[in-house]
Amino acid sequence: MEELRVDAYSPLEIAKKIAAVAEKKSGLDFFRMFVLAILAGVFIALGGEFYTLVVHDSGLAFGLNSLIGGLVFCLGLILVVIAGAELFTGNTLVVMGFIEGKVRARQLLKGWSIVYLGNFAGALVMVLFMYYTAQWGFHDAMVGGKALLIANAKVNMSFLEAFMRGILCNVLVCLAIWLAFSGRSTIDKILAVIFPITAFVASGFEHSVANMYFIPMGLALKGQPDVLAAAQSMVGQPIMLGNLTIAGFLVKNLLPVTLGNIIGGSLLVGGIYWSVYLRQFSFRSLFRIAQVGFQLIFLVHPRELTPTRIAANLSSFYGFLRRRPPRRRPLPRDLTTLIEEETEEED
Repeated sequence: MEELRVDAYSPLEIAKKIAAVAEKKSGLDFFRMFVLAILAGVFIALGGEFYTLVVHDSGLAFGLNSLIGGLVFCLGLILVVIAGAELFTGNTLVVMGFIEGKVRARQLLKGWSIVYLGNFAGALVMVLFMYYTAQWGFHDAMVGGKALLIANAKVNMSFLEAFMRGILCNVLVCLAIWLAFSGRSTIDKILAVIFPITAFVASGFEHSVANMYFIPMGLALKGQPDVLAAAQSMVGQPIMLGNLTIAGFLVKNLLPVTLGNIIGGSLLVGGIYWSVYLRQFSFRSLFRIAQVGFQLIFLVHPRELTPTRIAANLSSFYGFLRRRPPRRRPLPRDLTTLIEEETEEED
């Protein structure tokens, strides 16, 4: 009979569980993966809709308003984790299964592509639903005005700004997923999700799937005179919507944010935790991960966008991921027991 435990899973157990789940995820057929991805897009969009409704006229100080917005946005990831869905940003942790050799590169990229497109489809479905609910007309169209302001702000960031915010966003999202894996009950998982997700939203970081809802919603509303008037009254001046176009959405926001999300989740969370818990520990491995991370980050710099530099950086990164130490020693469940076990072996 399996031992009944109420304590959280240890980090080592979490790493092993994620690697095993990554293998199962890569084995899903197209229909299941795509439908679950659509659901995730819908769930995150529901969080975005809830966020817009709550913060549009809170009247609180900036910090408190951001905090409350972050708390209500948690609805999206709670639904993903508890109800079950395939979210692109969370699935960047599948890279742990790839490094372990349980997931092939082709499976990894195929899974990411299917889930990304499914998330996009789900978010757009919610845009359609929310537009025809006319909820944007609530409170003299101020709800729609806030949605328009959110979208416009997102397409007016620089490439580097959006990229860096994307990295930090998915660090927190993947840490939320990591913490949720430590829980043994629904309450455990919900509490694990709340603080990291609240932090990323309140901090203004960028989530690619959330933006698949926020920016198309702004695009759908920019032609509504009442919404435009409400948005201008909220900021007290005319607003420039020149970048709020499909091209502005895809190039100025979605592309850099997606790249940042991939690096933040796969490298800074998945890669580092794999290095610590599933690979023989060494400071050299941590240094190597940091080195590769800087190489990938600087790919966004124009000087680094030559084919030779890109090929060299990606080749170095792939070589590191596939390298195996000659001798692996699994870590104990609790790192603090390492000395005790070695002492027992000597006795």
